[in-house]
Amino acid sequence: MDDKALFDALVSQGSLKREAADLLLREAQSIKRRPEDLLYSRRLVDDGEVARLKSALLKIPYKKVDLDAVTPEVLKSIPGETARTYRIVPIARSQDLLVAGMLNPDDNAAREALRFLAKQQRINLGVYVVSASDVESVLKKYFLFGEDIAAALQSMNLKPGEGLTDIQRIVKLEEGMTENDKAPVIRIVSSLLKEAVNIGASDIHIEPGRSKLRVRFRIDGSLREVSALPVELQQPVISRVKVLSSLKLDENRMPQDGRFRSIIFDREIDFRVATFPTPNGEKVALRVLDPTTGLKSLDDLGVAGRNLEILKAGLAKPYGAVLLTGPTGSGKTTTLYALMQILNKQEVNIVSLEDPVEYTLDGVNQSQVKPEIGYDFASGLREILRQDPDIIMVGEIRDKETAELSVHAALTGHIVLATLHTNSAAGVIPRLVDMGVEPFLLPSALNLMAAQRLVGRLCSKCRKAEDPSPQLLEIIKTELKLIPPEAVSSLATPYKIYHAPGCSACGGKGIVGRVAIFEVFQMTPQLADVLNSGINENKILEEMRRQKTVFLRSDGILKALQGLVPIEDVLKETKES
Repeated sequence: MDDKALFDALVSQGSLKREAADLLLREAQSIKRRPEDLLYSRRLVDDGEVARLKSALLKIPYKKVDLDAVTPEVLKSIPGETARTYRIVPIARSQDLLVAGMLNPDDNAAREALRFLAKQQRINLGVYVVSASDVESVLKKYFLFGEDIAAALQSMNLKPGEGLTDIQRIVKLEEGMTENDKAPVIRIVSSLLKEAVNIGASDIHIEPGRSKLRVRFRIDGSLREVSALPVELQQPVISRVKVLSSLKLDENRMPQDGRFRSIIFDREIDFRVATFPTPNGEKVALRVLDPTTGLKSLDDLGVAGRNLEILKAGLAKPYGAVLLTGPTGSGKTTTLYALMQILNKQEVNIVSLEDPVEYTLDGVNQSQVKPEIGYDFASGLREILRQDPDIIMVGEIRDKETAELSVHAALTGHIVLATLHTNSAAGVIPRLVDMGVEPFLLPSALNLMAAQRLVGRLCSKCRKAEDPSPQLLEIIKTELKLIPPEAVSSLATPYKIYHAPGCSACGGKGIVGRVAIFEVFQMTPQLADVLNSGINENKILEEMRRQKTVFLRSDGILKALQGLVPIEDVLKETKES
């Protein structure tokens, strides 16, 4: 069964629009991913419905997995590595029969792997089509590390209290540690990294405590504990991460930074590693850089309506600066990458200065600054101007010299993309002036100023509409008065807000990923007059209102009324327009 047959069937039964199906098929081909994977990651169709449809097309029965029946003994039937690679999971086991669930029963490699296991164990096979979410739920059961933890402790002859820091351990004179077989620890770290990629975590935190080694993943902006390893495994696990990232094993008093790349689930994943000394031992934070989830388009980010129109118009200009602002963790760098992907064409030379380089973009000349050797944003910018650039990306404007060089580059015929720290788009100009940039240069140098925040995206499967409270309704009406009428006219009345209680599709969280809220305004002759008469943030705000700017809170409320985000999160992340 080819992917087109499945998508045609989804279209014919009304589960997917033809335009969306064709777009997904083209996109999957261009980024070399399975169209079905895109279908699941964007939650366009219920995965159970897809599984039942595949069952009918392939004439293989469908089964809903009973997770309680998938015991540790059942899991032993199929090795975790095989289960992850081929998306085959054991769902029942008797003396002479293994019942397996397959996401893709028509995958020849998966069928061969299953037949090999059955022959090896001298057991009969039963096969069902199962849903993607059921496969993921079973795979998570492998993540308990039970056997690998026991094997690691046994193979290294570790006794309770060995391998700990001075604060953690109860000192015994005869204590010591030998390492005979590192394979179980290697498997533990490998499983950690794969699970983080599998569930879309952005960061992994390995944190030593007095009695356990805590492992937490950051998912959709929030940290969640996924495992607590015996404290005796602290040093071996952290040493393994340091080996992977080529860090000094014997240096645990000073922070270290490194990175490494690995092939996971048939795609290249970068991991950025940072160690940090604590009284209990070294803490390790790993940033998971997965291009398939980290590189997004403007549509994926949530830029829409008037904000999208202004942004595209600004990018079409032959030179000038586009400056993004927002607090740490608001997605500014992700937006910069989205803009570079739009501008990345064969006839232009794009050069970037980043700290660090998070994703590799083909066709973009990316460079990582290293302040410790004197290669910072300012010195890098001076060198970039000798590289005949058309477009320059500066990861962050932090000081006077970088600000002046960025403005100079924008004035001399270059498009400059950069970020800086302010609370709003209106604060961009005062911030540049505070850094020492001459105000009279800004009208000619600046094209666009934008601010953004990240808000949790509501699960489309379990979100429910409800009437807003009188207080919320008043806030909604006040903000909508500030928005161009054409943006408000598409909203259904009476206004509804949405909440998601949680379901199997979102893991009970009610949130699936995050969406950005934006405010974007442009340089105009009127704004130039404001700047020439003296920098005043209130006058800049008046000009933004004259431009009919959709402010952060207004954009968030529009998205809340469309069922994309919880309105409470919007109000928490923004202030009144």
